[in-house]
Amino acid sequence: MDILGNILYDTVYHSAPIVLCVLGGIFAYKANVLNIALEGMMLIGAFTSTLCAFLTHNVVLGILLSMVSALIFGLIFSLMGVTFKGNVIIVGLAINLLTSAIARFVLVTMDTSNITLSFLNVADFQIHIPVIENIPLLGRILSGHPLITYISFIGIFVMWLLMYKTRFGIYVRVVGENEDAAKSIGLKTDFYKYAAVLIGALCCGLAGANLSTERLGLFTNDMTAGRGFIAIAAIYCGQGSPTMSSLYAILFGLARALSVNLSIYAGPAAGLFDVVPYVIMVCVLTAVSIVKRKNNKIRGFKNE
Repeated sequence: MDILGNILYDTVYHSAPIVLCVLGGIFAYKANVLNIALEGMMLIGAFTSTLCAFLTHNVVLGILLSMVSALIFGLIFSLMGVTFKGNVIIVGLAINLLTSAIARFVLVTMDTSNITLSFLNVADFQIHIPVIENIPLLGRILSGHPLITYISFIGIFVMWLLMYKTRFGIYVRVVGENEDAAKSIGLKTDFYKYAAVLIGALCCGLAGANLSTERLGLFTNDMTAGRGFIAIAAIYCGQGSPTMSSLYAILFGLARALSVNLSIYAGPAAGLFDVVPYVIMVCVLTAVSIVKRKNNKIRGFKNE
């Protein structure tokens, strides 16, 4: 029972930053902008929040600056990819490399391999919900998480409303589905693309703060470890739906939770379990691609 409770808790724990990236990235996906800079935006958020908290001993300011720094990189991405019509894949890769280089440069300048918030007790960020925390298993899932983790899961419903029940969400989807038609009815397509990218940047900044400052109280370079790319995979598998894409993000969080908890019993082979989330990601992407291809063939056959 203990290991099951740990796996359930860790599933939520590891899913939260991926869910936040997914919720931000779906708008760029729907606006037909491939934002592969989610990884870099999350990393700069993690770095900025921890560095600011380290220098000022103010965690709230660190979280706010994490969002600001991610928004700046979102603006750079939008400027290069939307306004100047650059190749968004190259721009995204450049931002991912740039954020890692900036963090490495600052760490070398500080003569350290990581930034540790020694004054911080991360357990103080955990919110224990009365009554619910005493319910077996369910209490492990719903209680004892930091604030941004709760924000990430509440955000699934909020983003669903924004995408499907507001004029803004409808316009973003129109821009992504047919940009020429959107221009013909007077929509400022670049504005909606900018807005879509910046929503993603804002969520990635929060995800980075959750990953470093709020959960661990430390930053080490490249600690995002491909979570931004996992978010892109989840968005692709869920076809940009906030609920379905988030479910895939939670699946990857479950894979990470299993790898962490099962490695405890693996002895010398524990390191092998680190690849489990990435193997599952490849398997899920393959399965989804096969299903999509089969569905397309069936539709084509019916049309004939």
